[in-house]
Amino acid sequence: MKNPVKAKLKAGKPSIGTWITIGHPDVAEFLATLGFDWFVFDMEHSPISFETVQVLMQASSFSKTVPLVRVAWNDMVLIKRALDIGAYGVVIPWVNTKEDAINAVKYCRYPPRGLRGCGPRRAAVRDPEYFETVEEELLVVVQIETEEALKNIDDILTVEGIDACYIGPNDLSMNLGVFRQWGHPKFRKALEIVLDACKRYGVAPGMHCNINNINEALEMGFKFCAIDSDYRFLLRGAREAIERVEGWSPQS
Repeated sequence: MKNPVKAKLKAGKPSIGTWITIGHPDVAEFLATLGFDWFVFDMEHSPISFETVQVLMQASSFSKTVPLVRVAWNDMVLIKRALDIGAYGVVIPWVNTKEDAINAVKYCRYPPRGLRGCGPRRAAVRDPEYFETVEEELLVVVQIETEEALKNIDDILTVEGIDACYIGPNDLSMNLGVFRQWGHPKFRKALEIVLDACKRYGVAPGMHCNINNINEALEMGFKFCAIDSDYRFLLRGAREAIERVEGWSPQS
């Protein structure tokens, strides 16, 4: 296994991807033609199952877009199954303490360094060097979503094996009591806390972005950034088309 996303981040370069939430292979296949560095197949807030994610990975496997999975929870079984179907890394929600971070890494690694059960199936079927390379090439991303995580950011990021952290702005701003107030001093301070900690410990900072703030995020120093998601691209394109129609208005 060779993970170009991890290589980019280690070199201090930005890596840009998007979120996949629609469980049809056409969506992943079409978006994979655009040159994204990675997809995160979202199993936390979308209805897609492991069987569906595997099909979506297969549909986009012709491209250089690296498949990542956001698991539903920091859970050994969920992480194992995501990796076994071919994920090159996992995004793990709700990591609030050093213990959470240690467990996240252990769930990604085989014994004796970790707890992952041995049966990679699709992940290794065309990769004879999988067992020799996987633990160095897997991308482990922890989400920073709460005030508790901010307080423990140094403890979390000092855990060996954490490659990147990722801010979900909706969750973080909600937990800080300033939901979607992107200019609020409390939210802006949270971003600074994460960026400063990432610099201290050599971890790549990431954040979910949109077309309006992606460049600002990169200028601030965020490296692992998503632009929107499949369903937002769909809605935006349809909305722009509708707005061009003269003499007609959408149904209310």
